[in-house]
Amino acid sequence: MSSLTSDVNQTENINTIIRPPYFFISGFIAIPHMKYYYVFLCFVYIISLVSNAFVMTGIYVDRSLHSPKYIAVFNLAFTDVCESTALVPKLLDMFLFSRQLISYDQCLTSLFFIFLFLTMQSFNLTILSYDRLVAICCPLRYHMMVTHRSMLRLTGAAWTFAVLMVLISVGLITRLSFCRSLVINSYFCDHGPLFRLAAPCSDVVPNLMMAYINPCVALYLPMVFIISSYICITHALFTITLPQDRLRAIKTCSSHLILVAIFYLPVILTYVLQTLVPTNARIINLSLTSVLPPMLNPIIYVLKTEEFKESAKKLLRRGAQRAVAPVKLT
Repeated sequence: MSSLTSDVNQTENINTIIRPPYFFISGFIAIPHMKYYYVFLCFVYIISLVSNAFVMTGIYVDRSLHSPKYIAVFNLAFTDVCESTALVPKLLDMFLFSRQLISYDQCLTSLFFIFLFLTMQSFNLTILSYDRLVAICCPLRYHMMVTHRSMLRLTGAAWTFAVLMVLISVGLITRLSFCRSLVINSYFCDHGPLFRLAAPCSDVVPNLMMAYINPCVALYLPMVFIISSYICITHALFTITLPQDRLRAIKTCSSHLILVAIFYLPVILTYVLQTLVPTNARIINLSLTSVLPPMLNPIIYVLKTEEFKESAKKLLRRGAQRAVAPVKLT
């Protein structure tokens, strides 16, 4: 399949734009026993669905969690479910059942939703960082600055900006002609490997610009904001005189820091070192980065956040009581 190319007789030619009927997703190259890895991804996906559904249910049911911060937490759990669902089922279908051909329209649709939800994961972590920044550096003004309205506005603005940014990237691909290879060297319809297939036939400079702009906006700038916010938080921690207050403030940030490290470090290292990383290593790293954070995010929040831990205990206790409640005879 590595020699698969576009045939003009099998393409749809609209205004000299050659659009192939399908692409071939190459996936991993010459690695034995990869089916075990795909089965592992299936288990990760199931755990991710269950755990994130539990988090969203807990936030919805428990009124004590109806605070501005948990709007962002709920949105993160929702985004995790959507991102996993957009990626993993199709990935398993392609590689477990050898259905690696994907239509042109399906490819662009998959590209849009996967990058949209990945971008929103980054923006959600940035919003949570803003929440921690205000809570620790401006505690007296927290309830004035972080309200339900401000959180909803931030979340809505993040969704709007992410949709527009990804739409531009996808829209620029629709102007390209694919007249040679149709093999995408990735595990899904990845933006970079896809538009580079059109390089011999079309001007891909706008696409190349978006390939540099998107990581800057979706990854590097949020990471800079998060690092800057934690520099301010660290400075504020040194001004806290009581050790127990300082420890409590550190605990409120620890879960968020773990989520940031799990999400940003692997993907940023892959993008920075992409010319040095072999294709298989890049695919494994990015695939794990796509599926592990959605699974780990709710687990970390349950284990590291006291208020959610208490809420989870109440929710499980309530479910257990309903399960063992005697049936009333009529």
